Amino acid sequence: MLHTEVAVIGGGPAGMSAAIAAAKQGARVVLFERGLALGGQLVKQTHRFFGSENEYAGTRGIEIATILQNMIADNKLIEVKADTTVLGIYKDGVITYEERYEYGRMTAEKIIITTGAAEKMLLFPNNDLPGVYGAGAVQTFMNQFGVKPGDNVLMVGAGNIGLIVSYQLVQAGVKVEAIIDAATKVGGYLVHAAKLQRLGVPIYTQTTIKEALGDEVITGALIHEIDANFAPIKGTERKLDIDTICLAVGLTPLSELLRHIGCKMKYVPILGGYVPTKNAYMETSAPGVYVAGDVACIEEASAAMIEGSIAGLSASIELGYAKGAEEARRLYIEELNAMRSGPVGEKIRQGLEQLCG
Repeated sequence: MLHTEVAVIGGGPAGMSAAIAAAKQGARVVLFERGLALGGQLVKQTHRFFGSENEYAGTRGIEIATILQNMIADNKLIEVKADTTVLGIYKDGVITYEERYEYGRMTAEKIIITTGAAEKMLLFPNNDLPGVYGAGAVQTFMNQFGVKPGDNVLMVGAGNIGLIVSYQLVQAGVKVEAIIDAATKVGGYLVHAAKLQRLGVPIYTQTTIKEALGDEVITGALIHEIDANFAPIKGTERKLDIDTICLAVGLTPLSELLRHIGCKMKYVPILGGYVPTKNAYMETSAPGVYVAGDVACIEEASAAMIEGSIAGLSASIELGYAKGAEEARRLYIEELNAMRSGPVGEKIRQGLEQLCG
């Protein structure tokens, strides 16, 4: 039976930040990642980040991933278990995992769960045809493997992910025929939307997909406008000649491990669905179990990194490491609150109020 002081499950921006923060205080950390390498969604993100200097504002996601990977590689207190899937967390403190087809067990004094989220899909006729992808799959094709997913794309979803991936498609030489969204207004940052519209990409709100066309592969799509009750408006149907449909309709937290260990969960749609209750220090209702990133609240990667740092510092403080950790944690909490202030963070604030209410 192996043992560590802090186990971090998930090697994306939140998990890497948590591991770095805890190890900087002197805690021994094991970082689990089911992929072949650390980075999570950062390795797909070629756009420059907003936010503060602490969260690498102005730096591309792929470059941030490299910065964090190097910090982890340089810290001898962090052991990385890549290509490893955590199978369960039991109430006696045992973590079970599969590491490259071998079964393992470990105990940890503190556990930080940063498992991220999965893409949501839409139900419509022929949504199982080749050529229908989630936005994450499209980013993987283009930004990791240099493969165009198609030549003519319909983007479903005008949130930040939909807008950013649309711009990346245009940069790759793909024609984005249209961006549609069922909402009454664009959900992502208007700076992204304006950039696409200047490039000639139309954005249609209160519009959704009716049907994908094709027998063996996607050959087109039918879209139509909807009213305030999401009912189709007659006479608004139109056909688009496309070969690819990209779905950017939201994420849902990967919370199975939280349920397994008995964390209290609450359904808050604004935050992504079922999310764990937690305090300001990112500790859940299960003592010694912390969360950070999209598994706790669907938000930007910058917020995930801050939450990860708070969770890592909180775990190390509880372990007795306090070399300025409490002051550092206070500053991170202030920074997170500032990031969520104003109109941009209004939905997140509303969701957190529901979670705590």
